[in-house]
Amino acid sequence: MPYMERRAYATCRKAWPETKPVCTSETVEFADYIQSIGDSKLVASMMVGDLQRVIEYPKRGFAIPQQVPKNILTAYQRLLDDGYTEYVLAH
Repeated sequence: MPYMERRAYATCRKAWPETKPVCTSETVEFADYIQSIGDSKLVASMMVGDLQRVIEYPKRGFAIPQQVPKNILTAYQRLLDDGYTEYVLAH
């Protein structure tokens, strides 16, 4: 899935730091991706959960840290506040 590429990259770099992985997925427009899933709220929830893992997994030793832009963190928090929490990790 396109939104999982950052996490896959960070996980590979943690497991094999000497490698330079290339993560790629099928090129698809966002609207087409949502249509293929059939549920925009589900897609948003999955993306929120995956971004949480990009942020949290380095703290747990599963991935290398990555810088997340401030505007992405702001959108992430807004989606969490709006209830897109189906795929977030329990604390």
